[in-house]
Amino acid sequence: MNKQTFQFTTAAVDYYFNASINQLKDIVDINNTIIITDETIYELYQTQISGFKVIIVPPGEKHKNQSTIDSIINQLIELQADRKSTLVGIGGGVITDMTGYVASIYMRGINFGFVPSTLLAMVDASIGGKNGIDVGVYKNMVGIIRQPKFLLYDVSLLKTLPDAEWSNGFAEIIKHACIKDEAMFDILKSNNLPSFQNNTELLAEIVERNARLKTEVVQKDEFEKADRKLLNFGHTLGHALENQYDLFHGQAVAIGMGYASIISEQLLGFNQTEEIKAVIANYGLPTTLEFDKAKVLGVLKMDKKRERDSINYILLEKIGKGVIKQIPLADIELIVNKFN
Repeated sequence: MNKQTFQFTTAAVDYYFNASINQLKDIVDINNTIIITDETIYELYQTQISGFKVIIVPPGEKHKNQSTIDSIINQLIELQADRKSTLVGIGGGVITDMTGYVASIYMRGINFGFVPSTLLAMVDASIGGKNGIDVGVYKNMVGIIRQPKFLLYDVSLLKTLPDAEWSNGFAEIIKHACIKDEAMFDILKSNNLPSFQNNTELLAEIVERNARLKTEVVQKDEFEKADRKLLNFGHTLGHALENQYDLFHGQAVAIGMGYASIISEQLLGFNQTEEIKAVIANYGLPTTLEFDKAKVLGVLKMDKKRERDSINYILLEKIGKGVIKQIPLADIELIVNKFN
């Protein structure tokens, strides 16, 4: 287990790389810790977390809402959780989002940590302190930025993932490469899903590389005033599509990256769209979707990145260099209406 501590604005977070879920007992007090997980993860790992108090929720994005949060809080009250309790979210991005959110509002804030069990959660969702829930089709409309006490990385948990969830995670890895790491983009070009699924060392390296990349971005801009916005590449249109069309998060982001590359062509003279689309497709992800433009634009106009009559859209000057471009909503409407 390789422990490294990263300092954020308001807190220090311990990252345990190359760790095992069995070592959770060495990090937290088992008698004062409550695990939050979903039914699928509990069935797979109940032996490894035996002895802990556990709150189990239904799996899936459709349950990332206030109703589930109310249920968790009621169970915390029944378990007599107090300000000295620690919550540990074991699961994918839905679980980490909800665990961090509940911990931030229960008794005005208690400690929490994460054991991400999906590739998406390991490289993106569990990092950076964003915690929240959806309101209808509006993704992460309610939430807070608050850092966990720790992240425990056990890549062996990924062995149980279906291919669709591997692809889901690689959407965020591709995103990181596009905005900040051209060399990693080359690594992705020369490999594919089986390359990482069959090579634990290569997998652990790519997970740690992405965790560090996102962490460094967040350290410099924890509350998303500047460069942290770059992490939204592919997410603006992606979020508007995700819940309306029942897409995996990674699928929505991949489609969003495909269209953002086209917008980058039109506004910045970007000329590597086909290269990006080829890598996205190589990891089993889509780059386009037929969608109801009026409905999607209606959701997009309520995006959190909107500032009055404009949206901060993330575009590319070249692979490895993302930029923030403020685009008037009227112009976005014209551009989106021209998509095939």
